[in-house]
Amino acid sequence: MVKMDITLTNATGLHARPAAQFVHAANRYKDTIVKVSKNGKEIDAKSIISIMGLGATQGTVLTLIADGPDETEVIRVLADLVENGFGEGAEAGC
Repeated sequence: MVKMDITLTNATGLHARPAAQFVHAANRYKDTIVKVSKNGKEIDAKSIISIMGLGATQGTVLTLIADGPDETEVIRVLADLVENGFGEGAEAGC
């Protein structure tokens, strides 16, 4: 099992488009369980409804949790998405 804390840096947090990107990336790893934890609440990272339900905004700290054959890779991929602001430019909050 691999865990990593990440902080959302994009202006709009995990709104619809970033949440969809996040879930799409997590779902590429079929044999690995991927979860996200926020304030002790753990959810399935492969569920768009669950991810949107987190209400994660800019500055929110999330814990990524993966368990399975691709655990290290999926954590890296998801962390890269977050660290790169989901490809949103500075104008994203406008």
